[in-house]
Amino acid sequence: MTVQATDWRFDKAADLPFVEQLVRHATQAIGEGRWTPGCRLPSIRQLAQQLEVSRFTVADAYERLVAAGLVVSRQGSGVYVARSPQTRQLVLEVDASSSALAKEVALMRRVMDTERFRLKPGSGCLPADWLGDEDIRAALRDLARQPTPLTEYGSAQGHPALRQQLSLRLEQLNIQAAPSQILMAASATHGLDLALRALVRPGDRVLVDDPGFYNFMAVLRLAGAVPVAVPRQLEGPDLAALRLALEQHKPILYITNSVLCNPVGASVSRSRAHKVLSALAEHRCWLLEDDIYADFDTQQSLRYASLAGFDRVLYLGSLSKTLSADFRVGFLAGNPALIADMTDIKLITGMSTSPSTESLIYRLLTGGRYRRHVEQLRRRLDDVRYPVLERLASLGLTPWHKPAGGFLCWLRLPPGQSAERLSRIAAELDVLLAPGRHFSSQPDADSYARFNIAHCQDERVWRALAQALDEGAKAAASHPPGS
Repeated sequence: MTVQATDWRFDKAADLPFVEQLVRHATQAIGEGRWTPGCRLPSIRQLAQQLEVSRFTVADAYERLVAAGLVVSRQGSGVYVARSPQTRQLVLEVDASSSALAKEVALMRRVMDTERFRLKPGSGCLPADWLGDEDIRAALRDLARQPTPLTEYGSAQGHPALRQQLSLRLEQLNIQAAPSQILMAASATHGLDLALRALVRPGDRVLVDDPGFYNFMAVLRLAGAVPVAVPRQLEGPDLAALRLALEQHKPILYITNSVLCNPVGASVSRSRAHKVLSALAEHRCWLLEDDIYADFDTQQSLRYASLAGFDRVLYLGSLSKTLSADFRVGFLAGNPALIADMTDIKLITGMSTSPSTESLIYRLLTGGRYRRHVEQLRRRLDDVRYPVLERLASLGLTPWHKPAGGFLCWLRLPPGQSAERLSRIAAELDVLLAPGRHFSSQPDADSYARFNIAHCQDERVWRALAQALDEGAKAAASHPPGS
């Protein structure tokens, strides 16, 4: 069987480049089984004439299909659909619903599912169009023009100039960290993993906030540690619960968002921070301060590391929330001995981090536009925060706390509503919600959900939420508790 040149679909008026249109069309045809294994594709000359494009365009498309394993090129014979049965189904991801950590990463997988969820008020990141990419593209072009090789390893601790810049940024937060006390990581999550490998052993108890960031629980279980939940209050962890956990469990580490805590959007107060540090010091418990929302903080909030330095305190930062989820960097600041240990672990487990990515981030931070970019993000969030909270309140969703910065909020649902049920209903409408049980193990966790105010600007979100709440109320009425 031969695929005819007339079988190809092509739109010269479309924004998508010609080559990508051809590759996409062929990939879909093979994946759907319309072009079966062994089918011969038209010659480069025939297809170029039929579509009225250059032979180079067709040749490039065929090369990409060969590289993807979808077709094979036979010398002197032509190009044929590959005979591998994998080309019939083109299953790009495995079914992970029963994997060992399925529960821990369920929400993360949904956040990254751009095909299923078009609207994401449950996301933990800003919308892509809020971040923009013009500055990133300009920095990439500038990077490409530099004589520095793009083919070498980076330095062990990461880009020296970027670490120097981060040292200056930490100084503005009253945190004193020399560039030698900073270790670059591929992301904040990578940095967290390095810290756990250095400090925690299987079976160790580690304190986490509740409600708190769900990925803290996941990485702890992956490390073989035992998470111990400490109730989170507006000013920080519940002190009585913290002291009790320190006495009973003898934890090695406490992990917390000090500023604009995910999911509740609150920051630790000065008086609470002093008492937390005192309690941890008494039990020789480390503190890992995750401050990835630092640039959204408009209240000049206090950091643990500004009070205690790096005496059993480790600081974790990132720029992915304000710059890019694609070009990710994270960094750790701590005492020299611990930084040296984590650098060794970094080299053993992943070699160096990408010097090109770190150079790109350095250019963005020092190019003069980053400060204006962050200020614009803050203003935009300020403009939408309270209108969104008021509209959510009109639907019966009550904020646990009204954040003064950032984009996350923790809301209690109307009586009788289940966050898990709302999430399932909303998913049928292509809307992602973040049920409370991903963030909390407290008995009333299913009565809460995390919302991202920046993703609540589309009317389709509000229509879907209203419909989900209406259907959820009917389900609750027909199946009351204890029925």
